[in-house]
Amino acid sequence: MSGLPAPGLRSMRLLCALAALGCLLAPPARGDQSSEDIRCKCICPPYRNISGHIYNQNVSQKDCNCLHVVEPMPVPSRDVEAYCLLCECQYEERSTATIKVIIVIYLSVVGALLLYMAFLMLVDPLIRKPDAYTEQLHNEEENEDSRSAAAAMAALGGPRANTVLERVEGAQQRWKLQVQEQRKTVFDRHKMLS
Repeated sequence: MSGLPAPGLRSMRLLCALAALGCLLAPPARGDQSSEDIRCKCICPPYRNISGHIYNQNVSQKDCNCLHVVEPMPVPSRDVEAYCLLCECQYEERSTATIKVIIVIYLSVVGALLLYMAFLMLVDPLIRKPDAYTEQLHNEEENEDSRSAAAAMAALGGPRANTVLERVEGAQQRWKLQVQEQRKTVFDRHKMLS
């Protein structure tokens, strides 16, 4: 074997390098999370003549309530408490750095699989040896085709039709081929020749 690593080993090294690069490019997680990592989501249903609405604000978990998130308040000040009791607020937290790393790893795996598929498509015809049995069947079919073509050539008065006897034999061969074709057509295909 040559000094080159196996294709699978090369792909794994490439995958590991891409994953490591993705981890380096992803921003480190901070104690104070960015505004896209945390939010408070309040879902307020319809109230009197006001339609329902969803409010999102980047606030801390202790401030995740209707009074801090719903801005501007769609109801007059005397109805604020009743309106806020109907609203359902949830604090949501996610890690965008983890999501980025997962996406990089996923894309790396898909890319490695696509490269491996392309490699196999290029190398497979070189590796695959012709099957001896199918090659033998193919050769037999070619021989049958050449024999039937030679018989048809002789039957149609090929280059050997010099004497009267050879011409009669040629006519007889043509007649036999026609009868054989008619039998195939009538018995196998159930059709009449025109």
